[in-house]
Amino acid sequence: MKALVLVGGFGTRLRPVTYAIPKQLIPIAGKPMLYHVLDLLPEEVDGVVLASGYKADVVARFLKEHPFRLPIHCVPESTPLGTGGGMRNAGETMSDPFVLLNSDVIADVDGTALVAAHRQHGGVGTMSLAEVEDTRPYGVAALGGDDRIERFVEKPAPEDAPSHWINAGFSVWKREVLERIPRGREVSFEREIVPALIERGVFGFRFHGFWEDAGTPQRLLNAQRLLFDAKRGGTTELPEGASGRGPLAFGAGVSARGATFGPYVHLDPGVRIGRGAHVENSILMQGVDVGPGAIVSGSLLGPGVKIAAGSRVQDAVRANETPP
Repeated sequence: MKALVLVGGFGTRLRPVTYAIPKQLIPIAGKPMLYHVLDLLPEEVDGVVLASGYKADVVARFLKEHPFRLPIHCVPESTPLGTGGGMRNAGETMSDPFVLLNSDVIADVDGTALVAAHRQHGGVGTMSLAEVEDTRPYGVAALGGDDRIERFVEKPAPEDAPSHWINAGFSVWKREVLERIPRGREVSFEREIVPALIERGVFGFRFHGFWEDAGTPQRLLNAQRLLFDAKRGGTTELPEGASGRGPLAFGAGVSARGATFGPYVHLDPGVRIGRGAHVENSILMQGVDVGPGAIVSGSLLGPGVKIAAGSRVQDAVRANETPP
């Protein structure tokens, strides 16, 4: 079985960090967001195809330098093709059925159980569904008997939402759905293709574990917290000479003697934190330098960012990269 992963978004809500780094490679709880997503794949998946768009060369280079446990093949698109267009562009080698993943969703979904449910239902597709209060940013399913999806509405107004069960970004489809997607143009799989598949049998797979769309700074940090709390990354240990509490994740060469920590922190290799500085609920990427006595809270700091001694950085996204 193969998996197709959609990696085409621009990450606009995580700028300026994403001017240089695609959001799927931002590290949370010890490894890139993308690798946390791929951890959900069932064991029978033996290969992954990335439908990549923005910064496709950066993604391909990272995968070569930091291989995942499964072979991953990148298929870039020269112009934005949307979710459906990206699927068609990258789906030539897909299995029947295949797994489809969004690359910015952090969740507690049982991939093996999802595939088993798809085979049991015998329909054209099975979508994992998470229950949320605010359905406006998502695709929403109306469910009938046996959790068959009777209607699917992408990003409806609150009064038009048929339920609070949304597309959780992890689904299984028969290969034939790819043939229904027009070639060579931008296509929304959710708006243009899925509603037409309903009569062929699309089923919901409700789950009650955690779920987060990690596309904004606040949600990215919440996704990291969820992973830490689920013990899917991190440790209670602290860098040598530091005090405070975890969980946190830190790479080689981190210097934090005399610094203190609150929970939910990721430190890339080579991060330096000065004496008397405090960091909590944050992501510090490679080479970040936090001066003595500074405080960093609720923030995402891109590679090489320097924080002045004694300053306070709260609820911020900072990077050295300037807009192109």
